Formats: sequence, C-alpha cells, structure tokens
Amino acid sequence: MLDIGFTELLLIAVISLLVLGPERLPGALRTASMWLGRIRRSFNEVRTELERELNTADFNQDLHNDTILKQLGDAGKEINDDMESVRASLQDLQFDIDNTIGKSSSEKADAAPKDADEQHPPDKPL
Repeated sequence: MLDIGFTELLLIAVISLLVLGPERLPGALRTASMWLGRIRRSFNEVRTELERELNTADFNQDLHNDTILKQLGDAGKEINDDMESVRASLQDLQFDIDNTIGKSSSEKADAAPKDADEQHPPDKPL
C-alpha cells in the first residue's frame, strides 16, 4: 500500500523521538495506533457494506433475469399451444374441404352422364 521499508520506519522513529521526546512518544504512538485502527475498521466496514450491496444487486439482477426468462418460456409455451390449436383447426378445415370437394366431384360425376343424355338425345335413325 504505502511501500515503506525498514529504513524509512527507522528514520520516522528517530525524528519523532527527537521532536516529541522520550516522555510523550509512547502516548503519541498509542494515539496514532488507535486512530489507525479506527480508520482501518471504517474502511473494512465500508468495503464489507459495498460487497454486500454489490452481491445483493447481482442477486436482484439474477432474480430479474430468471423472472424474464420464465415469462419468455411461458409465452413460448402459450404460442406453441396456440399454434397447435390453429394447426388442428386447419386440419379439420382441410378434412371438411376434402370431403366437400370429394362429394362435389362424385355428384358431378354422377350428374355428368345424365346431363349428357339430356343435352344430346339419342340419335334417331335417319
């Protein structure tokens, strides 16, 4: 973090001993370590709270994504069900059309010779 080596620490200790003196140096070290501990705890609490919030945000995002995926899956199933219903209706309609066309064709086939006889009476001998 601060990249302070042994020589820098020794230099700071010698300067603080000269400035504060031997009587006040232990009290100053206790006060400095107390403030340093408070600052560390505060930073750790903030870091922990941020991590907790980020994990909560990630969890909420995952939950939201899962909800959207479930809704999309339900919509897909509904569309498939509707398509199956339409397909079945079309098959029924095609069956009805085929039956109607088949009856019409057979009726026309039965009616065609009768109509042909009516339009062209049998040839009379000349």
